[in-house]
Amino acid sequence: MKKGEKRKQELLKIAYKMFLSQGYENTSVDSIIEEAGIAKGTYYYYFESKEQMLEAVIDMMIESEVETAAQIIESDIPVPQKIVAVISSVKPAEAEQPIQDALMQPENVLMHVKVRKKLIEVVVPLLSEVVKEGVSKGIFACDNIPERVRILLIISNDTFNDRTFTENDIAVFIDMTEKLLGADKGTMSFIYDLIDKSEMEV
Repeated sequence: MKKGEKRKQELLKIAYKMFLSQGYENTSVDSIIEEAGIAKGTYYYYFESKEQMLEAVIDMMIESEVETAAQIIESDIPVPQKIVAVISSVKPAEAEQPIQDALMQPENVLMHVKVRKKLIEVVVPLLSEVVKEGVSKGIFACDNIPERVRILLIISNDTFNDRTFTENDIAVFIDMTEKLLGADKGTMSFIYDLIDKSEMEV
């Protein structure tokens, strides 16, 4: 890694930690510069604004999530469980919620759309490989796999990310996933036990 790229990655790691501990809105560019021990000009050499840095931090998070997803794909866990594990691995961790919250602010709506699109683009090929493995083993029976995977990711994200789902939503999601992938009924029923229902709507 070149020196300049190394310095940029160091700045991103500092910003990542500060966004988590203080929140994005409460972290100023000056505080990042002070923590990094650099000149203001050095910061603006790498980033035009705090918003651009937030996007770069999210890119860094996505790269880490994709690495985890790739490891899951290479593991020996059953294919249906692998599908769910890959989808779960590309969602922000609980500790990363302050960064996710920043994305949800009205002023960052365009960035949120851009990041979501980017995440789907990098995850679809990975998840498609898992579905293809399931097809080859007779667990799934479907064509147009990338398109089906894209739809599955979008519905999963919209259904569970804001914790406003119900028991019926879970049941429909499981049924839809089985039909979308051409799986026997009950193949994906284990999903019910994996979902945190503590904040679920009654």
